[in-house]
Amino acid sequence: MTSHSHILPTIDTSQGIEIGLYTLGDHLANPHTGERISTQQRISEIIEMGILAEEAGLDLFQIGESHQEYFVSQAHLIILSAIAQATKRIKLTSGATIISTADPVRVFEDAATIDHISKGRMELVAGRASRVGLYDLLGYDLKDYEALFEEKFDLLLQINENKQVSWQGEFRAPLNDAHVLPRSDRQSGGLPIWRAVGGSLGSAQKAGLAGVPMYQAHLGGPVSVFKRPIDLYREAAAQAGWEVDQLPVATAGFLYLHEDTKEAYRQYYPHINEGMKRTNGQGFPKRGFAQGMDVRSIINVGDPELIIDKLLYQHEAFGMQRYVGQIDFGGVPMDAIKRTIDLLGEKVVPVVKKYTAKK
Repeated sequence: MTSHSHILPTIDTSQGIEIGLYTLGDHLANPHTGERISTQQRISEIIEMGILAEEAGLDLFQIGESHQEYFVSQAHLIILSAIAQATKRIKLTSGATIISTADPVRVFEDAATIDHISKGRMELVAGRASRVGLYDLLGYDLKDYEALFEEKFDLLLQINENKQVSWQGEFRAPLNDAHVLPRSDRQSGGLPIWRAVGGSLGSAQKAGLAGVPMYQAHLGGPVSVFKRPIDLYREAAAQAGWEVDQLPVATAGFLYLHEDTKEAYRQYYPHINEGMKRTNGQGFPKRGFAQGMDVRSIINVGDPELIIDKLLYQHEAFGMQRYVGQIDFGGVPMDAIKRTIDLLGEKVVPVVKKYTAKK
């Protein structure tokens, strides 16, 4: 075992995998009606989603940040703090906080404050950004993409795990015996921090070598493609001397539930396709989306029985401890969001937890 373990999330695997929801805070028109709700209503509905997720018995709610047109989650930690005040049990996490373009000191201060508001329910997922417009907006050079993340992520971990920090790097002024406050009331004084991994095998390997929890998000494709980074993560962690069984993996992706699978695909495809056009510059291939009906596809769209089969298939492949579904992308209306949450809580979660529980 290496000499210094990081602060890890507490996940009771005897109760099965954790299941939660996430939003990236996109603000798009409903493609079926052309209606785009106001910014105020969108933010209010995100807060309501967090409250409904707790009422449905889900384990966590997560908000990512984006700094471009068609998003309202630029201040994602402020929205999380509102949910912290309005809930009592559900875990709260960022997903992802773009640490590359943020000051780790301020990120820790804000997250630790939410931990106090929520009475110890806050976690962080730190990422590098798949949408890179925020580098210019916030005054960073995109050529430093990798170096910025590695330096800032390392500093965030040091602040999280030490009451006083002396540090020197390339991209910000040094710290000399800095005492970053507030500290969490947890015994460790810090928070669970995950490393977000996209399609990069190198990033998965670095997460394993560092011995930090890994969060992997998916858009579409076969489950087998996304197994490789997780396997590499665990191989690297074992090679570095970490106790692999203690390191959790979270997976995340599109989730949409309807009582009828064909109706789910008919309703949801325009949201995904138009949403991807607006935020990523190109739509989602219709054939690739339709392949989601195959249990071996990573896209979790369908009736409760199909989603149960899919999550159990993914768990068998990945061995993840947490699954987080994105249910609101592309202007999905609130009534459909509520239906997904209800079906998830009533039909899916109890079965998936039963069959993934470790005795």
